[in-house]
Amino acid sequence: MSELQNQRVTVELLGQEQQFACPEGQEEALIAAAKNLNDLVEQMKQRSSVRNDQKALLMAALNLSHELLEAKTQATVEQLQQDQLVDKLSQHLASDPTHQK
Repeated sequence: MSELQNQRVTVELLGQEQQFACPEGQEEALIAAAKNLNDLVEQMKQRSSVRNDQKALLMAALNLSHELLEAKTQATVEQLQQDQLVDKLSQHLASDPTHQK
């Protein structure tokens, strides 16, 4: 089994360059994530009276965490709905004499 190779990627966060280890092939995703975070921090500054970078960063992180939890909840609900539909279809097929062997 081969070891995963990490690349050093430099991104700009809050006006400062930061270096992060990143799995090979994921560099563009990391750069996009940093840009998204910078954009969110700027939005937090514009939408509120917050001017402090760290407080705006915390607000952006809290917002992202909330969105992630909502997405996970929605995915769980959708998975349950799909499971229920599969169960109904399986029951229907099992009771339909034209589909029995």
